[in-house]
Amino acid sequence: MFDTPWIAALAALFLWWFATGILLWRVHAADRGGPDSHVWSVILSLPLFAAGVLGVNATLADPSPQGAWFAFLSALAIWGWVELAFLSGIITGPNTRVCPVGLAPGARFRAAFGTVAWHETVLVVVLVSLAFAAWGAANPFALWTFALLFFARVSAKLNLFFGVPFINTAFLPTPLAHLASYFRPGPVSGFFPASVTLLALAVGCFLERLWRAYQAGDQGDIIGFTLLSMLSALALLEHWFMVWRVQDDKLWRWMIPAPANDKTKT
Repeated sequence: MFDTPWIAALAALFLWWFATGILLWRVHAADRGGPDSHVWSVILSLPLFAAGVLGVNATLADPSPQGAWFAFLSALAIWGWVELAFLSGIITGPNTRVCPVGLAPGARFRAAFGTVAWHETVLVVVLVSLAFAAWGAANPFALWTFALLFFARVSAKLNLFFGVPFINTAFLPTPLAHLASYFRPGPVSGFFPASVTLLALAVGCFLERLWRAYQAGDQGDIIGFTLLSMLSALALLEHWFMVWRVQDDKLWRWMIPAPANDKTKT
């Protein structure tokens, strides 16, 4: 099982879908709970973060297919906890206000960054820590997984800020409702083609490394680069969802009851 690339690719697809659904379910369940529900969600999920840290440490010297798998899963666990803390409104930024009308572009960017500043700082700290830990390690896949998620998420946020035609605000939880005012529905900016080109290059790069791993018969690299290839392809697909009229929220509607006024795209 661990050394089967097709299973690895399908597992990455399933994890992307299922883990996103679980996060959305948890934050929206907390929305319907008491005033401290979001805080308790983050506190009670701390073992997920701890498991991710321990998993990364345990896999750094393990270049086997199992090591690649668990490095990937450990990075996802760390990422998932940080995202839960963000979506719960615990680790966001100092600015929690709706964007004022008529702000100049520079002021709008500073205000938008203020809504996510602490979140971005935590992600950078984790990324730098992983880079330091993985320097010269036999298994760097936890670092590459987290780095891919980080840069793809930054790219997505910048596209939402600069402008894309279709922005899904249906799943924004209550603590982040103000973020919608910083999004810019409209024609794509010049940043979009640059971002999808870079993501496409990332897909190609990981596929090329996968091919090299096949030629070398390195089973650990085969699994690791299969997982990264699928994850980067999904990140690229998520970017294209911003310009295609696709009701991608239906992929996760199974986790959250549809609101009475169902507007999935704005």
